[in-house]
Amino acid sequence: MDLNKLASSIDADNLPPVEKWDPEYCGEIDIEIKRDGSWHYMGTPIGRQKLVKLFSTVLKKENDQYFLVTPVEKVGIRVVDAPFVAVLMDVHETNEGQALLFTDNVGNQFIAGKEHPIWVEIDPETKEPSPYIRVRRNLDALINRNVFYQLVDIAEQVEQNGKIELRVSSQGETFSLGKVEQ
Repeated sequence: MDLNKLASSIDADNLPPVEKWDPEYCGEIDIEIKRDGSWHYMGTPIGRQKLVKLFSTVLKKENDQYFLVTPVEKVGIRVVDAPFVAVLMDVHETNEGQALLFTDNVGNQFIAGKEHPIWVEIDPETKEPSPYIRVRRNLDALINRNVFYQLVDIAEQVEQNGKIELRVSSQGETFSLGKVEQ
């Protein structure tokens, strides 16, 4: 498979240009995106996936705050961890090497690489890993546990300074999944 064909099959161009919009701030709205990727309004889950998908297209992050924006208004919302969750991963062998295609909980698709890096943060107290991937602009997805296990399964073990590190590659970029405790 050709990497360009794979990339062109992803329809990321239909997103509104929220990074160009700088409307007046209108206050907060009681919307929260939970760690599992579910959207809640006034404490109640938003059950209409089309509405969640629509809201996700006008999501913007400035500094550490999240907003829903239109050309004329901007409202603040809460995000517990990351606004998206990577729920699927497909491995494609291309002429240019391996490509990891991710799909998130609202249907965005993106290929891990320079524009969509993967990284893992370790909770200092529990030592639990939290893996992430950049979805677009400065918006990230938490990689769900099943997908993380898939990544670990295809990872290459590399010894460095007497420690084993797990690494995955996509589009010629290499990403660390962390060191293996022995």
